[in-house]
Amino acid sequence: MRNVHTGADCRNKAQDQHREKEMSVSTSLPSSGLSAAQKVKQAGRDFTYLIVVLVGLGVTGGLLYVIFQELFSSSSPSKIYGKAFNKCKSHPEVIGAFGEPIKGYGETTRRGRRQQVSHIEYMKDGQKHMRLKFYIEGSEPGLRGIVHSESRESQESGKYEFRYIFVEITSNAARARLKIMKIDYED
Repeated sequence: MRNVHTGADCRNKAQDQHREKEMSVSTSLPSSGLSAAQKVKQAGRDFTYLIVVLVGLGVTGGLLYVIFQELFSSSSPSKIYGKAFNKCKSHPEVIGAFGEPIKGYGETTRRGRRQQVSHIEYMKDGQKHMRLKFYIEGSEPGLRGIVHSESRESQESGKYEFRYIFVEITSNAARARLKIMKIDYED
């Protein structure tokens, strides 16, 4: 079959090409048909969007920094808690008293949710110190341990080293302190 073109088809194609050229010129120069007031208004809007984006990037960067410091820094309370908990759950006296597996957690709220580990940071004799308090439980029913630890920042390495770790064993039924164990450590 042959395609038959009429003169009207050619004119329509020429008009379409002319319209495409006009559209490409108008899209490449968006402010060419705008008045001065409209240009100022558009520039103000663009500047406002730029400020919003920059503030958003700043807030996001700040949040990422805080999260990185908390999760990956060797001096964060959660890292020191992890080290203290590992020492507790591998100590033979603690395993003997609580049974295995041993789980650790922070403070409990009224609703029963467990919060972060309680910690205090302070300076003493020019060194940073940190005290932690958290709880442990094992498979023995009715027993709970309160772990108290203190660590100080080493001058040479900048990492925290434990001064002491105490495990205070309490009974849920009697609410009395049964025994306090000191965990020796070799760091």
